[in-house]
Amino acid sequence: MTARPAAGGGRWVTVAPERLAGWIRGFAERHGAVEATSGPDLVRFAAADGSAAECHVPFPPLDLRDVPGDGAGGQEDAAGALVAHARRSRTVGVLLVRLGGYAAGVFEGERLVTSKVGSRLVHGRSAAGGWSQQRFARRREKQSSEALAAAADVAARVLVPRAEGLDAVVLGGDRRAVEELRGDRRLAPLFALEAGAFLAVPDPKLAVLEGTPALFRAVRIRVLDPEG
Repeated sequence: MTARPAAGGGRWVTVAPERLAGWIRGFAERHGAVEATSGPDLVRFAAADGSAAECHVPFPPLDLRDVPGDGAGGQEDAAGALVAHARRSRTVGVLLVRLGGYAAGVFEGERLVTSKVGSRLVHGRSAAGGWSQQRFARRREKQSSEALAAAADVAARVLVPRAEGLDAVVLGGDRRAVEELRGDRRLAPLFALEAGAFLAVPDPKLAVLEGTPALFRAVRIRVLDPEG
């Protein structure tokens, strides 16, 4: 479990699906009786002392038919529905792209069933001036284009053929690099399945790709403390 400050107040906590039921019980024990309100994207637990836990549903929507009372009910009903949803086994495609490397893989649950990882040389920016700097900039631009083209080719080869069987696609790496790929028509089926938070990961090595289920399966919770 990790925590960090949240813009606008409170703090973000990420909790593994297997620990979520215990976390919600602990929240109620620490803060008093809890009233739950459920929506397709958010389950909110409001405690007696004014605290609240806003649980963002991973891979929404949450099926509200699993929550008695059309989304409003007791803590146990809402928590049970959210935990069952979060723990559900899914087939997820992951595409990680940075200028120097890329990784594409398909997970069944937490198991990586197919993948391709690669890298391309992209020189850093030059501090030199004049003609040499312009020549270096052109060379770097060419290297960047080639690296992104290689990433797109791998995504098209590894992920696109399996797109119909994917529940979602999770993106990560460098946002600017990923945005450059959106114009590739071959990858449209993948971007149509985009879900979850963008994964800010380092260079996409195999070990980094293998560790992504701990990130994309986690439930993001905004914890708000009592006012005053």
